[in-house]
Amino acid sequence: MAEIRNPNLQTQGPGGGGGGGGDMRSTMGFGLLLLVVLLGYQYFFKPKTAEPAPTAETQSQPQQPGAQTNASGQSTTTSGSAATPSAVPAIAAAAETETTVENEKVRIVFTNRGAQVKHWILKDYKDAAGKTLDMVQAQAAARFGLPLSFFTYDSALTEQLNQALYQPSATGFVLAPTSLTFRYAGNGLEVVKTVSFDSSYVVSVETEVKRNGVPVRALVQWPAGLGDMEEFGSTHSALGGIRASAASQFAWSTDGKQDLQAASKVSGNETHDQPYDYVAITDLYFAAAFLPGDPDRATLVTLHHAIELPSDLSDPNSQKKPADLLGLAVGDTSGLTRLRLYAGPKQMDVLKTIHATGADGAANGQSLEPLIHYGWLGIVAKPLYLALRFLHGLLGGPYTWGWSIIIFTSIFSLIMMPTRFIMMKSSLKMMRIQPKVDAIKNRYAHLKINDPKKAEMNAEIMALHQSEGINMVGGCLPMLVQMPLFIAYFEVLSNVIELRQAHWFWLTDLSSPDPVHILPILIILSMFLTQYISPAPGMDPAQRRLMAFMMPIFFGFMLWHYASGLALYWGTSNIINLALQLFINQSTIGKEMHAIAAKRAAKKVGGKPNTLQGRR
Repeated sequence: MAEIRNPNLQTQGPGGGGGGGGDMRSTMGFGLLLLVVLLGYQYFFKPKTAEPAPTAETQSQPQQPGAQTNASGQSTTTSGSAATPSAVPAIAAAAETETTVENEKVRIVFTNRGAQVKHWILKDYKDAAGKTLDMVQAQAAARFGLPLSFFTYDSALTEQLNQALYQPSATGFVLAPTSLTFRYAGNGLEVVKTVSFDSSYVVSVETEVKRNGVPVRALVQWPAGLGDMEEFGSTHSALGGIRASAASQFAWSTDGKQDLQAASKVSGNETHDQPYDYVAITDLYFAAAFLPGDPDRATLVTLHHAIELPSDLSDPNSQKKPADLLGLAVGDTSGLTRLRLYAGPKQMDVLKTIHATGADGAANGQSLEPLIHYGWLGIVAKPLYLALRFLHGLLGGPYTWGWSIIIFTSIFSLIMMPTRFIMMKSSLKMMRIQPKVDAIKNRYAHLKINDPKKAEMNAEIMALHQSEGINMVGGCLPMLVQMPLFIAYFEVLSNVIELRQAHWFWLTDLSSPDPVHILPILIILSMFLTQYISPAPGMDPAQRRLMAFMMPIFFGFMLWHYASGLALYWGTSNIINLALQLFINQSTIGKEMHAIAAKRAAKKVGGKPNTLQGRR
């Protein structure tokens, strides 16, 4: 990663060191002598006539770096702009004002102080308090800056740009589609910032900053925080007591290849000049993505801040720990910045319509859909999400996501039922030959664990399996097939924005924990009952207790703090498994397994089993 650098600083020329001191003194002496001669000539040889005082337009000004003198004696810069600050009329507002631009999706409130955004409100989404969601995180913005503010490599210049009172092209309330232009000129600065709006979540931004006529690389930034990061509020509130900032990421695409980085791994104040299709900061459900107008000239600075928060958001007195706040500053290496900014939900149908700038300069490049991250099993998770969404569409209504999860989980469990029977058959075969396996192990029981003859024991057991037609992989294969699907489903229910604030009976938000903990308790009870009625002959008593007690408690405690949508899926799956186990217990396979289990348990303790065994 490159370090921050200021491309506007010029390297000093020769003569700046101590070795040129003698030459400098000679030059100064010669200059003074020449000045004396000229003054003497003026005094003794030139007639003394009164001259008019110079006007403001004809007063000479110091020539700026990079300036040239044209044939008429006027000073110009190499860029063709006036190099003298006084040549540009001052432009500034007399007082701070606000301009609100609104369309169907967003309501954006600008202040002319710095030409920045005070509020970026998503009209279709609400925060935990039931108010329309403001993408500008107030506490973070107060400390680190507002969206669409300027970032430069000169802190004094940055302060000046972001505190100046710009002259807006409109004030009050304005309906999109429209454009809003802010202008400022003064103290050698010329600044123009134009923001254009349509009917979507995307705004187009064009900025140009000149200092003494010379372009300055001034980047447009979203300094820190967005979306649901309510833990940074004065009351440290957050959805379900979970830090939304913990899910924040830096995402980008170069040459059509997407990548992302967790907040904890993002370095602050690093400059990157690459052909970025887009760069974005995201939390779990929302994103602020910059799409450069010319990807080949894109330049960005990663911003990484932190605020100390209580480790337990419900207890303000708990130990403080830093919470990450990511930001981005994006611009053009030429100094003239043209980009589009998407600030809105990570919703698939919306992101698919937002495209980066293509090779022909049109918005037909990479879409923003990859901002929705389904984990390393995305190839499985995305079809699962589409199927879940299809079910929701069939049911209709805003409160049917809970039923969609239940129906889809039921269908999923029924599809996986054959694999459960395959595993049961494999387990029954293992139970039938377990006495023979125990006899082989007993013959080698006197050997140490590292004794080479232990390999002979393993070979005998393998030969027994082959003779009985038992495939060890066959018993595990159904579980290996199920696990990727379970993990992918877990990722889907953890990341899709549709579950955010979706209702289902007592659950007011399927993306937050169950407020009355009914589902975690149901999960604990259903897992315990399933383990209790499942036969497990030959299992070590400690392992049996772990499976029967510790596993249900572990999963129940975990889902105590996780999204209730996940708990609804897990609870539904557990109830189906419990019903399926009851059915299996009444089958021929189940009855034989229970008979073997009871026989082995009675044999171990003389007819009185002292370990938890399955019931029919």
